[in-house]
Amino acid sequence: MKCPTVDKLSQYVDDRAEHTDIAQHVSNCAQCQRVVEAFEGEQQFIKETLQTPMLPDDFTSKVLDQLEPYEQKKIRQKSRPWKRILLSAAGVMLALGVSATLSPSFADWVGGMFSPEQADSNGAIVDDGLRMATDDGLVERVNLEVMNNGLTFKVEDVVTDSSRVALSFQVLNKNGEPQDTQLNLFESDNKITVIDQDGKINDSISDGWQQDSDYGIIEMRLGEHEALEKITVKFDLVELSGVKGNWELEVPIDVTKYKDLTTTVALQDATTNQHGVTLQMKGMQFAPSLNDLAYETGFTQEEQAQVAQDIQQLQNRLGINSEEADDYLGNYETAIEYHIDNEDKKTIYNHDYGPFFTRDSQPGDLTPSQSSSNEGQQLGQMIWHQSFIPQQGDRKLTFVLDGVYKTVPTDFSVTFKPKELKSKPVTFEYEGNFITIKKAKTQEEYSLEKSLTPINRETIFMIEMEGGIEADASTIGDWVLVDDKGNAYPTYGDGSTTLVEKDKNNRYKTTMNLKVYHLDEVPEELTLHLVSVTRYEEADEKWEVPLYEE
Repeated sequence: MKCPTVDKLSQYVDDRAEHTDIAQHVSNCAQCQRVVEAFEGEQQFIKETLQTPMLPDDFTSKVLDQLEPYEQKKIRQKSRPWKRILLSAAGVMLALGVSATLSPSFADWVGGMFSPEQADSNGAIVDDGLRMATDDGLVERVNLEVMNNGLTFKVEDVVTDSSRVALSFQVLNKNGEPQDTQLNLFESDNKITVIDQDGKINDSISDGWQQDSDYGIIEMRLGEHEALEKITVKFDLVELSGVKGNWELEVPIDVTKYKDLTTTVALQDATTNQHGVTLQMKGMQFAPSLNDLAYETGFTQEEQAQVAQDIQQLQNRLGINSEEADDYLGNYETAIEYHIDNEDKKTIYNHDYGPFFTRDSQPGDLTPSQSSSNEGQQLGQMIWHQSFIPQQGDRKLTFVLDGVYKTVPTDFSVTFKPKELKSKPVTFEYEGNFITIKKAKTQEEYSLEKSLTPINRETIFMIEMEGGIEADASTIGDWVLVDDKGNAYPTYGDGSTTLVEKDKNNRYKTTMNLKVYHLDEVPEELTLHLVSVTRYEEADEKWEVPLYEE
């Protein structure tokens, strides 16, 4: 059987005769034995406290009489032993409550999503950083809940440091049994919002769920939100575990509570230019649950001018005006590839921006647990935040640049006749990509409601391609389809994949599917124009930046 809940174990300690099934489990489970021992110790403490003889009613007056120069008038109080009993019991419960919040060992006993005994069942949604923060005492048991239509939504624990906030929650039925915790935030009307101390709403919230787990998780990364001091996580849920209802709950959190446990290293003076890409380091933050690296990338002035000129030429060739450019041409961006070494020159962190096969990771290397980017004001400017799980002895680290990526316009195109593809597939090669256009035909696409009931049917034009990619190939970006009358149509990727498996030419197998809307009549001939490609260039020199105060 699964480990009983803490409440069940408490009931077992109170009356073992009624819980013989739990007794058998406890006899074979070391973790539950620890919980039972904790409750037995609590009972013994309460028993001994209540049996302790009470002091005489005039004890205080006698002591104060002996303290000079103060004089204390004797006051004889009426004895109220029941009040002292209640205060003693309350003191025990208060001590237990504080221990559950601040003592890692007791937090282990009482369990919870972030505790070690949950590592197997929640391994996919609770990382080692959250467990380390829990061991350091950064977990607070809040036990806030709301009930509706026979289900209780309960926020149990909150882990907070300068890098992130994580909340564990449960969905319980009338008998206190855990239910499915999948919230389907993107496919349902369930909403979770984060409101800061100024009343502003932040949307950088994420949720985690795992099959057969008793818990779910809500997490907010704080690397991009340095000004946050206090937040309120507001739950507005209308469906839980298949049951309709209304569950509203607010959880206030002080995100500066453990700020003194965070070390920040400023890196503003570290800048380099490589192959038309500029890199400016911003800072490294070391927090109990995450290390966060911040930096910016962009085009150099010369590269930016060239890219802008190429974009304009591409728009003119395709007949696209500036207002339509974003819909047709996509984004032209910059990025980097790097690794981080420890004091012994061993690589412990690794960031590969491109396809998985661009570089071979070494055993023990860690990739970012999360990477986020925002576009800056300038063409190609990107603002990056990347988080890594802390490792032992990782406070004296060195950043090492491996290479740069840039997404730029291209003038490559390929022409094909849709009706002849079945007998004459069209094959092309572009910068290490060997691709064959296999099919191009109209088909029906359904738009679905959340209940999966078809409500709209639309005819689309689907282009299916497959082939192989060499390890050092450029990454194909966006395409624009042009018909025989010169009309341009944006395309949308649909289910493109690249596999680890290789073909007979030792290339990685890949498929590319493109959807085109509003192509009412399929012409005899069509042309695909590749409008963006991402290229990787290795760094000219070994560029290193210490991520610590020298």
